[in-house]
Amino acid sequence: MFRLPFLVLVALVVAFGGGIWSTLVALDATTGFGAIRLGAWEAFPQAQTADADPYAKAHRANGGRLLYGTAEGLSFTASVDQTGQRLSGRCTYLLSGQTPVARAWTLFAATVKGAAPLTGQDLPVALNSRTVLRDATGAFIITLSPDASAGNWLAVPRDGPFYLTLTLLDTPTAGSSGLIDLAMPRIDRIGCAHA
Repeated sequence: MFRLPFLVLVALVVAFGGGIWSTLVALDATTGFGAIRLGAWEAFPQAQTADADPYAKAHRANGGRLLYGTAEGLSFTASVDQTGQRLSGRCTYLLSGQTPVARAWTLFAATVKGAAPLTGQDLPVALNSRTVLRDATGAFIITLSPDASAGNWLAVPRDGPFYLTLTLLDTPTAGSSGLIDLAMPRIDRIGCAHA
C-alpha cells in the first residue's frame, strides 16, 4: 500500500537532491568559459558582458558579485606561481613587474573560500596603485608572505592555499582584443621557510 508512494518519494529526493548537488558542484568548479591566461594570471573578459555564457552568469549570481562593465575594468586572478605550483601561505613569493595600463589597480589575497584571510588584524591585506612603492622605471616588487617584510608587503594566510586578485580599473585592456600581448606581473616563489 505504501510501497509505490515511498518509491516515488525516494525517486523525487534522489532527482532533486542530485540535481541541486550537481548544480552547486558545477558552479564551484568553473567561473565560465572564455578564460584568458597570461602567465599565472587568468581573466574572464566576457563574464561581465551580455554575451556571457550561462555558467558565468550563474556563478556571478551565486556569489552575489557585481562585475565591472567592459569599459570599467577587468579582474585577473592567480592561484599558482610562474612554475604552476599552487600558492601557499607556507611559502614566500615576490610579485614583480608592472601592470598593464590602467588608471588605477587593486591587489588583494583571499582564501580559497573567497574570504579575506586576515580581517580584523592590522596587516596589509590589500595594495593599490597609489600606495605601492615603485622604482625609477615604474616597476614594483611586492613580497607576499605571512611574515612582515620591508618595502611593499602583502600579508597572506599563514597556512593553506590562497589566491590573488588584481583588478585593473578604467583600463583600455578591458575592451581590447589584444589581451594575449599584455605583460602581467610575475609571481616567483623565493622560499618555503614556513613548511
